[in-house]
Amino acid sequence: MNKSDFVDAIALDAALSKVTAEKALDSIMSNITVSLGTGESVQLPIGTFSRVLRAARKGRNPQTGEEIDIPEKLAVKFKASKKFKEDMQEGIETPNE
Repeated sequence: MNKSDFVDAIALDAALSKVTAEKALDSIMSNITVSLGTGESVQLPIGTFSRVLRAARKGRNPQTGEEIDIPEKLAVKFKASKKFKEDMQEGIETPNE
């Protein structure tokens, strides 16, 4: 599912126009990005997004085998909720069918 498909599904499920659904999705994504950018975690019914610092480490160039230094960097981590994991194991049906 790409963004356009997701917007179409939101519009259909919530009886919104596609323009309004896209604005809502953009707002959600913007707020998640801003919250993570300030160091806050974001808890949603499907799970929690949080920001983590990946430590610097040694790596290898796969073409030459040369050892390289990989610097530390910020990354986003997602931990799925228990209910979301259970739903994925059961194979939930799509709401529009």
